[in-house]
Amino acid sequence: MFILMIVVFVIGYMCIALEHSLHINKSATALFLGTLMWVLGIHYMPEAHVHLAEDLGEVAEILFFLLGAMTIVEIVDVHGGFRIITDKISTTKKSTLLWVIGSLTFFMSAALDNLTTSIVMIALLRKMIDDKHDRWFYAGIVILAANAGGAWSPIGDVTTIMLWIAGKFTSGHIIAVTFLPSAVSLIIPILVLSFVMKGHVSRPKATADAAAYSLQITNKERNLVFFLGIGALLFVPVFKMLTHLPPYLGMLGGLAVLWIVTGFIHKGRSDDDIDHLSVNNILTRIDTPSILFFLGILMAVNALQECGHLAMLSASLDKIPLDEPNKYYLITVIIGALSSIVDNVPLVAAAIGMYDFPTNHYFWEFLAYAAGTGGSILIIGSAAGVAVMGLEKINFIWYLKKISWLAMLGYLAGAGAYILQNKLLAS
Repeated sequence: MFILMIVVFVIGYMCIALEHSLHINKSATALFLGTLMWVLGIHYMPEAHVHLAEDLGEVAEILFFLLGAMTIVEIVDVHGGFRIITDKISTTKKSTLLWVIGSLTFFMSAALDNLTTSIVMIALLRKMIDDKHDRWFYAGIVILAANAGGAWSPIGDVTTIMLWIAGKFTSGHIIAVTFLPSAVSLIIPILVLSFVMKGHVSRPKATADAAAYSLQITNKERNLVFFLGIGALLFVPVFKMLTHLPPYLGMLGGLAVLWIVTGFIHKGRSDDDIDHLSVNNILTRIDTPSILFFLGILMAVNALQECGHLAMLSASLDKIPLDEPNKYYLITVIIGALSSIVDNVPLVAAAIGMYDFPTNHYFWEFLAYAAGTGGSILIIGSAAGVAVMGLEKINFIWYLKKISWLAMLGYLAGAGAYILQNKLLAS
């Protein structure tokens, strides 16, 4: 049964990758995979059922966080709030826009988190780039930049948050030692694409509906919704630090405030005038299949975790016959690459349980970089990738052909930059 679970997971993963060839929706496959993995897991290890509710609760936290973030972004979008940013990005040159989008995402991700940032950036891309094929390339850069930006900030990615809260490094130290490798992991792919992508992008044409909507919203209202929405997103990590409560509560609280404020803004207007601006209507536009895909794939990975597959993997890596530090450099690079296939959270959790290195040890620093950026290699290897995949309907094979090799190149370049930096600092 132990081996069968691995086989089932691999087959399910391949079905997700071949979604368009098989004509089976990836969300349906993921839900079935998550269910079947737990059926097999409980048959193999009956005591695992006591963890099912706990694991579902952890996954639900991510889903409610995602739901809240997507709704806030949609509220800002329908009120024209993102025009504050898009109107200031006047360039249509493809190579220049790559650097603008990459840099903006990289630094936003460090302040927010990679999941929220990717949702915001996709909303911006839809306002700036009309052609779907072109937009997919920029969406790929958003994934790389969001994960790279999250890796050097203690609040930018769930794995860095885990390591930070566990006392594995201090906030100032992790920024100082992982900023350069994270930047390199993004700069290399953008450099390559800059030579490939020539010409200019076409901006979307404003529709009659959009023009009508804009007439019903004043600049003051648009600005208020934008800054309140972005403020709600930025407040989430602050909320977590102040209350020690899960981030999803901060996200849902921010959504509630924005919902109440927009209700007051539109008070006195007829229902027909504000129907498209109401949160009730906006909620119907949320990409529910992507949320269900998240649910299925994370529950499948949790089944592997509870039945010992990931712990066995981590233990086998520790047997690599190399001397320190090369052994732990290699282990960390492998963990990062594996995080593009298996969720990085249980991998990092297993590493925290296995090793007892002191605070600010190079292993923890390098693990934060690798677990954060390695997930970019495959589109379903990170929360940012899954969100972008659902929002832009990017298929797995397209990403594998067009973006994965760039992500791998950047990942290895950043890893090399970290190792070189660490050796120079140690000498």
